[in-house]
Amino acid sequence: MLAAIIFIITYTGVALGRIPGLVIDRVGIALLGAIGMIVCGVITTDAAVKSIDLPTILLLYSLMIISAQLRLGGFYTWAALKMTLLLGRPKTFLLVTMLASAFLSAVLANDIVCFAFTPVLALALIQAGINPLPFLIGLAVSSNIGSAATIIGNPQNMLIGQVGRLDFAEFFFWCGPPAMAALIGSYLIILWIYRKEIARHRDLQAVEVNEHLPAFNRWQTDKGLVFTCVLIALFFTSIPREFSAIGVAGLLLCSRRLKTREILGLVDWHLIMLFCALFVVIQGVSQNHYPDMVVNQLQALGANLHNLLTLAGVSTVLSNLFSNVPATMLLVRFLDTGNPVEWYTLAVSSTFAGNLIIIGSIANLIVIEQASIYGIKISFKEHAAVGIPVTLFSLAALLIWINA
Repeated sequence: MLAAIIFIITYTGVALGRIPGLVIDRVGIALLGAIGMIVCGVITTDAAVKSIDLPTILLLYSLMIISAQLRLGGFYTWAALKMTLLLGRPKTFLLVTMLASAFLSAVLANDIVCFAFTPVLALALIQAGINPLPFLIGLAVSSNIGSAATIIGNPQNMLIGQVGRLDFAEFFFWCGPPAMAALIGSYLIILWIYRKEIARHRDLQAVEVNEHLPAFNRWQTDKGLVFTCVLIALFFTSIPREFSAIGVAGLLLCSRRLKTREILGLVDWHLIMLFCALFVVIQGVSQNHYPDMVVNQLQALGANLHNLLTLAGVSTVLSNLFSNVPATMLLVRFLDTGNPVEWYTLAVSSTFAGNLIIIGSIANLIVIEQASIYGIKISFKEHAAVGIPVTLFSLAALLIWINA
């Protein structure tokens, strides 16, 4: 019973994003949950350490180092500035922005893309006096959708790919088509919603921000891009992904220009800590078979997680209650390792669900928080006005693909 209580408190806190009376975020709440599992004797220290899926953590950590190389080399800033040359044609600018963020998110992880693109786009849109909402919401939406297409597109896909031992190419060829359909639909939906405002100029007050955007360095950028291509090529071989990734990351750390401290300073240690803590919390509640009891009860009521439509529905609901990473970590324990389509369905549905409301995805929060620095406020209502129809269309595309 104690394990269940700690689990419920932890996941409720993760869903709310805070604990009343305390200045603590989702990572801190998850960490307290893991500590509670150990201190209360629910799980031993050795079992807690063994519960952490090290290959997933290594893959996530390695991709963060590769993204840090590209960010320090000014690649993201350069790419965003190139896109702003199309500001005079807002519809084209929106299309290019969404295509670029979707593609880069599929290769380099969506959180990093949103973190790097938002400041440049926000400044450019303010200076041009153009309504920034459709473009910044489009950035968040497209980065989530694009990241659904590959195993390395987002943290939950990395977990699914590693735990399910899924093939990189097969994952892409199954998840890519619904992601492409969802991307096209989301662009048209945003165009329709903002049809009267997308080209309208607005008086936006410039905000003084003391932020240094990395200058473009061709050598460091080319180095990062070459190593990224090498890594993707290695993913198509039989070499374990975590070995390939950590090896490439290690080579990138061998630099005569970029200090190790600079590169590691851009690693999202909070996200890595969130993963580790949730592994421990879920192991604590699972060894007492509470999740199995819940799933058995659902099956008795006719809700079978091995049914793809049911799995997509449950994934969507849980992703918006707890965010998609914690939801995925809970659901992977019940998938059939002999049926990769279940794993693909969870990957795509949990990622698409992240667009529904603000808390569904970390990428959404990054765009909103970064935009607020520049005086651009994206409310829950404004995001949901786009997120809800985009998510419904995306999930419809997934369901059609499942039944094709």
